[in-house]
Amino acid sequence: MQLAWLQTFMAVYHTGSFTKAARELGVTQPTVTQQIRSMELEIGHRLFERTTRGTVPTPRATILAQDVRESMISLNAAIDRHFTPIDQNRPLRLGTTAELAASRVVPPLARLVADGTDVRVLTGVSHELLSRLGEGFLDMVISTTRPRRRGIEATPLCDEELVLVASPRLAEEMFPDGPGTGTGREPSKAVLITYAETLPLVREYWRVVFDREPDIHIGAVVPDLRAILAAVAAGAGISVLPRCLCEEALAEGAVVPLLRPEVPPINTLYLAVRNGALQDYRLSRIHSELLRTAQHWT
Repeated sequence: MQLAWLQTFMAVYHTGSFTKAARELGVTQPTVTQQIRSMELEIGHRLFERTTRGTVPTPRATILAQDVRESMISLNAAIDRHFTPIDQNRPLRLGTTAELAASRVVPPLARLVADGTDVRVLTGVSHELLSRLGEGFLDMVISTTRPRRRGIEATPLCDEELVLVASPRLAEEMFPDGPGTGTGREPSKAVLITYAETLPLVREYWRVVFDREPDIHIGAVVPDLRAILAAVAAGAGISVLPRCLCEEALAEGAVVPLLRPEVPPINTLYLAVRNGALQDYRLSRIHSELLRTAQHWT
């Protein structure tokens, strides 16, 4: 069993595609196919099935991925620190959420890109992007959650205030007397529009304001906060959003706060890299530029 086979296997497992895995690894698709077939011959079992939904891991592949994930993270980090020379021509791979890429991450990098720093931005859910970072397929992740993985160092980037919002009509139906501080006003019967099934922002808001886990019906899961804002403004339900994202909609009256807690909940954004990765001067420049510009984010 070769290390390269395991790295290829993990790339196919996460991307769900031989083609995407080849692109991510910088090799040809036939190379990926051959390495996976070699692994299957070595193990004696199939690892992936090709279906109309893409490349689907078999149960044995899922167990293997779970067993080797942490070891691969540590091993790739060690290889990067001690054996991988810095390739100044390789594009840097950054991961973040779609809305952060559009509103906060890409604009500060414009000058660096114009000066010759090549970047590739991958969008997705933070916990999945952090997995890709740990496995060596990303160089930096701007995460909405605090990384808790071995081999990854995280720097707080900024705090964003969280707001529980609804359309004006729905807010009036729920709380005719207007927004209060939150005591005894938990909107348990509302329909929730959320970013992920794990309710990342909602859980933090409920913990701070109501001192409990949320018990609320999930009407829709949309992995883009801008789309969630649009759904809330259209009256689909309620959601917890960063104030910076919905500030304009609040000012225009497209959405309104359901509550005005005395201590507004906050969510911290983090810059995450693998241990030792900032030895790459280009990555260090991006890291410093994001930290600098984040001081002015509202």
